[in-house]
Amino acid sequence: MKEISLNILDVATNSVTADATTVDITVDYEFATDDLSVIIADDGRGMSEDFVKSVTDPFTTTRTTRKVGLGIPLFKDSAELTGGSLEIISKLGVGTTIKAVYKISSIDRMPMGDLADTVTALIGLKESLRFILQYKVDGREFRFDTDEIRAQLDGIPLSNYEVLAFIKEYIEGGINNTNGGLDIL
Repeated sequence: MKEISLNILDVATNSVTADATTVDITVDYEFATDDLSVIIADDGRGMSEDFVKSVTDPFTTTRTTRKVGLGIPLFKDSAELTGGSLEIISKLGVGTTIKAVYKISSIDRMPMGDLADTVTALIGLKESLRFILQYKVDGREFRFDTDEIRAQLDGIPLSNYEVLAFIKEYIEGGINNTNGGLDIL
């Protein structure tokens, strides 16, 4: 994968297939510590302790359509290549949290990519889920929550093309404002 947002899309799609009702995505740039943290947390099925230990192996997957699962191993490798790390916390019946930390200044850090497009695609994938995006840059924060949007729509589905276009534009604006003029994407 060439962008961090594609890793987010892949991991969050796993949350959808794990029957999550809420997926919380946090992107946090801390320039003072040179850290970019990406956290994807869900309340899905979770994983057993043994499966968590092996899930970063590309030949470990729950998919029946193929024998290889590259999403989490590639996420881990991309973070570690920058001097960062990947941590997985999961409990059966409770959910999973995956945290990747990248070193911002590393020449090997891939760009963020189109985070607004990623979140919009996830909403379109399963509109009944609650998606939360927390985007932070050095203490400034933008927060997006599909429950707050639903409350304003009076029954119009999130999957409506015009609604998705609005959501994408709204997230792009929130990210740009939070970046404060920094070109960090």
